[in-house]
Amino acid sequence: MRRKEMSATQEITQGEPARRLRADASRNREKLVEVAGIAFAERGGNASLEEIARQAGVGIGTLYRHFPTREHLVEVVYAREVEALCTAADDLAQHHAPDVALAEWMQRFVDYIAAKRGMAGSLRILFNAKSEVFANTAGMVAQALRKLVDAAVADGSIRSDIDSSDVLHALSGIYSTPDTPDWREQSRRLVSLLMDGLRWGSRKARQ
Repeated sequence: MRRKEMSATQEITQGEPARRLRADASRNREKLVEVAGIAFAERGGNASLEEIARQAGVGIGTLYRHFPTREHLVEVVYAREVEALCTAADDLAQHHAPDVALAEWMQRFVDYIAAKRGMAGSLRILFNAKSEVFANTAGMVAQALRKLVDAAVADGSIRSDIDSSDVLHALSGIYSTPDTPDWREQSRRLVSLLMDGLRWGSRKARQ
């Protein structure tokens, strides 16, 4: 009986380092994805994997253990960016008036586009390789936007003669904006103009 108790204790003790290692590996992976998202948005295709690893506080070997190629990393970062944008729609809707939530989300869309543009080369490779990331994220952004637009229309704070697909089409035009140093600031101004147009002629604007 005593031997069994000792065996169980040894098993628990031996299991703790393994759990810590798994937790450390998970934290490293999440940090790499977070840092990579910022790097791709700011430096695009010039983002160095070595620099991403350094900023995440790990060695390049750790990065390659989690993500054998740049495309493996981009695949996870892209899915994370889509999920974050969609989650933001729900969070904003809970804490702001419908038109304000929509306006804030549209500004966040600019950051999403920045990251997506930065990953363009790898995303093309993944698309040609028929990566499941596109099937898994298909329609998520459109659905998030639709909820925000429908709520603002119902609230009377934006005009009712528009469809969320029109708004998404207009927003997606940011992707093709020339890659100048101030393209993000210019894109934010365009989004603000678009939001002004959505508010113009709304029920609340006429009151």
